[in-house]
Amino acid sequence: MANTRSASVSTMNAFLNLAGTHAKPTLTVFTTLVLAASSLAQDNSQSQPPAPPDPQTMQASAALPAATEVIPAGTRIALVLTHPVQSRYIHHGDEIYAQIISPVNEGNEMQIPPGTFVTGKVDKLQLRSAGRAELHLQSMSITFPDGYVAPMSGPVTLEGTEGYALKDPGQRGMVGLFVLPAAGAGLGALIGHSVGKPQSSVTSNFPPGCVGPPPYCTPTTTPVFGTQGRDTAEGAGIGIAIGAVASLVMLSSSHHFFMDAGAPLDMVLTQPLRLEQTRVSDAVQKFGQQPVSIQPVWPRPIPPPPPDPGFSPATSPGTPPTIIPGIPPNAP
Repeated sequence: MANTRSASVSTMNAFLNLAGTHAKPTLTVFTTLVLAASSLAQDNSQSQPPAPPDPQTMQASAALPAATEVIPAGTRIALVLTHPVQSRYIHHGDEIYAQIISPVNEGNEMQIPPGTFVTGKVDKLQLRSAGRAELHLQSMSITFPDGYVAPMSGPVTLEGTEGYALKDPGQRGMVGLFVLPAAGAGLGALIGHSVGKPQSSVTSNFPPGCVGPPPYCTPTTTPVFGTQGRDTAEGAGIGIAIGAVASLVMLSSSHHFFMDAGAPLDMVLTQPLRLEQTRVSDAVQKFGQQPVSIQPVWPRPIPPPPPDPGFSPATSPGTPPTIIPGIPPNAP
């Protein structure tokens, strides 16, 4: 029994001595493995892409649009053309250019300052009576002085003021306006000259009714003036009138028109126009600091009415008295 206990104690002492001998290398290997595993885990965590954002957060941020100002439908805006419009050469899809000349206000606040530019894509152009044109647009964009562009979907109609759309007969029509009266004058003069009577003379005895040779009767020659000169002039005048009427008919039959830069236009919004509030405030502030030059409105191109044939300039009512320089107005 005693031998058995001494053998067990000897074996335990030998194991402890062996464990003490290999404890430090084992601990070193274990520590190295732990550090390598932690480093590898850190590298894997850094190489992974960032986690996607929360969909609820993105939806909440997208649901907060910028503050807007609304110009209601039915608002009338005054514009002026900055480039001429010639319907003969402007087609579907081409652009026209105008400028807002009056501020658009909502209460006491300015929403669109004067000088704001307007660009529109043409749908069709129509000429109405009394020299009034309508410009139908597919869409339109408004460019503020600070560069902010606000698109506007169509359809949009720009109405021209009466008398600013001039008939455009084209180059051939313009030639006809001069050729037809001239041709009518020449043809009328030729017809009048052909039907007119030439100048002639009539020989008779004097005194009238006498019979016999001289000295009882003396032959006299009386010239008879012809009508060729008068008929030629009358024919030329009639031909000019007919040619002028023909040229006016040709001019009125043209559906093309011309509007020069400076022609006024009116636009009525058919749907609300939404604008970013901050951009509008910046544009209004910039306009107050540095106003934009505006295209002036040119006078209406309508000729004055003809004078009343029943009055003369000297006797018509309202004619100022004639004053001769150097003579007092009240001198006898």
